[in-house]
Amino acid sequence: MTESSEWLIYRGAGEPHDGMNRLPPPPPWRDFSGRDTPDDGDGSQDRRLGAHRHLAELHRPGAEELEMINAALYLRRPLLVTGSPGTGKSTLAHSVAYELGLGDVLRWNIVSRSTLQDGLYHYDAIARLQDVQIAAQGGYGAAGGGPGATEAVGSYIRLGPLGTALLPADTPRVLLIDELDKSDIDLPNDLLNVLEEGEFAIPELQRIVDRLPDGAADVLTADGTKAEVRDGRVRCRAFPFVVLTSNGEREFPAPLLRRCIHLELGRPDHARLATFVRAHLGEEAARAGDDLINSFLERSRSELLATDQLLNAIYLTDSAAPPGRDRLADLLIQRLDRPR
Repeated sequence: MTESSEWLIYRGAGEPHDGMNRLPPPPPWRDFSGRDTPDDGDGSQDRRLGAHRHLAELHRPGAEELEMINAALYLRRPLLVTGSPGTGKSTLAHSVAYELGLGDVLRWNIVSRSTLQDGLYHYDAIARLQDVQIAAQGGYGAAGGGPGATEAVGSYIRLGPLGTALLPADTPRVLLIDELDKSDIDLPNDLLNVLEEGEFAIPELQRIVDRLPDGAADVLTADGTKAEVRDGRVRCRAFPFVVLTSNGEREFPAPLLRRCIHLELGRPDHARLATFVRAHLGEEAARAGDDLINSFLERSRSELLATDQLLNAIYLTDSAAPPGRDRLADLLIQRLDRPR
């Protein structure tokens, strides 16, 4: 068997074979095999690039980056991080959470349909109505904390990432609002009051607060735990460390910008890229991929490239050892700003 055929799993020969048995382990960020094991609390089961504990541990910010992060911590202001894809914007949030012992990062991934309500909480009125109907048909009513009882309303309310970050606590949580520039035009303005006041109301609880035991209800959080909400309002005691990221696809309104500390991340240098590769793939892969890193840096001066493209190329050329590595790397690292 030739070197070329050994590397190819699918050969296009039209005949079945056992090539899948030779498929090497997946990259760490595409490994789904650990889903049945409990999370150890360090983010190691989050497969997204930048979310791994080892990367947060090895992240070495520059002087300006350190100053802006600490300014946001001191001033209790959101940190707006802008830059091209793959510059380490989301890694920053995980690095702060890891170093300061602030727990798992709460992540709100923004899409064009995202609304402020998605980030704050969700009330499942349909599920509650269905439970009331089932209880009534079963002959046991809403008494004793059943689905129709006022004290049970909290079971149908789940806080979103932003709502969970604003729960009262002695130490702040870290909230990553990722790719805010992909949002509807109204979302940045809708965020203003919540980010300024650090609190929000839950009308479904406020309407029945006088019938709740001690005016409090237990609701679900984005972490999957329960938290007490009093008087139908969530008020933070320690303002969360909020990181808003943007790839620069749109401009933000001035009222939002003045409430944030702005950090612009440039293209990563050789040291940062090597750290990125080392954290995900190990020291040997970083050494073997040094030429690819240099080529990536050279091309990134005139082309828009993403760091995960580099990781894909290094992982594949290192683990599968295909012939024609340079050609395959060029195919994997394609410029993102090419004409459509």
